[in-house]
Amino acid sequence: MKDLLTDDNRYLHGELRRLSGDEIVGANFGLKNVMEKAQQVVALDSPVLLLGETGVGKDVIATAIHYSSTRRDGPFINVNCGAIPETLIDSELFGHEKGAFTGALSQKRGRFERADKGTIFLDEIGELPPQAQVRLLRVLQDKEIERVGGTKTIALDIRIIVATNRNLEEMVKTNQFREDLWFRINVFPIWVPPLRERKSDIPALLQHFISLKAKELKLPAIPTLSPGAIDPLMEYNWPSNVRELQNVVERALILNPNSPLTFEHLNLPQQEALSDLPEQNKEPNKLDEVVSCHIRRVLSETKGKIHGPGGAAELLGINPSTLRNRMNKLRIVYGRRA
Repeated sequence: MKDLLTDDNRYLHGELRRLSGDEIVGANFGLKNVMEKAQQVVALDSPVLLLGETGVGKDVIATAIHYSSTRRDGPFINVNCGAIPETLIDSELFGHEKGAFTGALSQKRGRFERADKGTIFLDEIGELPPQAQVRLLRVLQDKEIERVGGTKTIALDIRIIVATNRNLEEMVKTNQFREDLWFRINVFPIWVPPLRERKSDIPALLQHFISLKAKELKLPAIPTLSPGAIDPLMEYNWPSNVRELQNVVERALILNPNSPLTFEHLNLPQQEALSDLPEQNKEPNKLDEVVSCHIRRVLSETKGKIHGPGGAAELLGINPSTLRNRMNKLRIVYGRRA
């Protein structure tokens, strides 16, 4: 019989991609290196290890790899290894036969079986208990499983992507993570940088989340930004990364749904006023104004340096000539400062 949960999974992810689009915010700026690496491995079936702090968007990268691959029409099964109770993890991942244990009233297919012909994404793999690590090693080596309580070997055609915010090498040294499993999953590691290391993405992420959350909250129109609203966001350290920015935007929309957005209620660190910034008027920021403010801020950090290491173009992730053309359009005067 056709598996209803797999069908639901395919439909759900198809709908999510249709509604939100395929574009990853930051793909051409702060995440450019990440996306280039992902593109290198997209056509292969090699395991991928996504590394990075909680909230940086490792799940988004995993989803992008799956839907850019030849497996895009197959299921994409997302598993948070830290959210499954240790007593249930074998059954959840590998399934069980009827009568395998008390309460096993019927046969059940696990997450790996449901991912057949597609991709399984194991998030927070560092949380896997030892016995599940042994069984995962067999899947990686032989691409086959046995259900709990079963004797039949089930062959699988799957792509495995794993992610963690933990230092697995250190866990290997303390015998918390199997060394042979570490070698198996560490074929193609990709580091996803935290938001504080790619602040050039904040303006685009901000616009993206404002549009997304305005639709979710069923607001009649997409709110604009108050003058200088982006300043505290650019200065903040973002310990919880992109997920925190998304929550900040939602909170601001709830508190002030009908007026230009401000983030003063967040008590984020404020940047000192820049003497070369024009006096802000009382009109809401348009996109050009937001971009202009951001470029001026970066130029202030680089003391007017545009090209070369540490220059504004490098920090913004764009070509120096492109930056100069944009500055000319926005009437931003440039030149090195002492």
